[in-house]
Amino acid sequence: MKRDVELLVISDVHLGTYGCKAKELLKYLDSIKPKTLVLNGDFIDIWQFKKSYFPKSHLKIIKKIISFATKGTNVFYITGNHDEMFRKFADFELGNLKLCNKLCLDLDGKKTWIFHGDVFDASVQHSKWIAKLGGKGYDLLILINTIVNWFLEKMGKEKYSFSKKIKNNVKKAVKFIGDFELTASELAIDNHYDYVVCGHIHQPQMRQVVSKNGSCMYLNSGDWIENLSSLEYNNGHWEIFYYEDNKHLFSDKEAEDDQEISNEDLLKIVTQFS
Repeated sequence: MKRDVELLVISDVHLGTYGCKAKELLKYLDSIKPKTLVLNGDFIDIWQFKKSYFPKSHLKIIKKIISFATKGTNVFYITGNHDEMFRKFADFELGNLKLCNKLCLDLDGKKTWIFHGDVFDASVQHSKWIAKLGGKGYDLLILINTIVNWFLEKMGKEKYSFSKKIKNNVKKAVKFIGDFELTASELAIDNHYDYVVCGHIHQPQMRQVVSKNGSCMYLNSGDWIENLSSLEYNNGHWEIFYYEDNKHLFSDKEAEDDQEISNEDLLKIVTQFS
């Protein structure tokens, strides 16, 4: 039995990169029936895209999203910095699938502002080549981390996250996350939003922020590289959903081999659902 989800927000999937946990994401998506799905930026990683690497498991995610749309789910694709080339097609609609740069919703009378969040990142806005170089370094770090965790699992030991350890021990990274959350929240408060929902920083979060002008709830959906997290909204309540904490909800059936597939085959899969 699939779970009904009123609103699902996922971000930073980074399809087309080695770090993307597409198989886990597919298991999650197969277990739910969302009424509205928001892909909040960096869904496909155009920055790191390589023609030689777009495995079948990544294609299945695209196919699943299109399937949701054809079966009545309202799907909103919000652009991020890694898929910024789609921004010139903002406001494009194809059935239940809509492309946009930001989204404003009314959730049970609460004003909700959803956007990726890279607008607050100076490295993205002013030194894009540095941001892209950092993206490649992060992708390599995740690839190495995946190999290390494979050995740790074989040895019966817990997984270890290199980037989380770095972020938690580098004061500048911690300060950036705090500044990001505060900036987004203060802007939302000034514009009378009750909820502000972001992605970009790969840091799942849900907290109330209070300023002299009012308050709002700041939410971040995290990512599908390390945290494997999403935001679910049901009956007036938000929840951060973690894949690792809910494995009992998913099927144990083996995924198909992660066989690479050509761009021509990708086009065929996409067009047959359009």
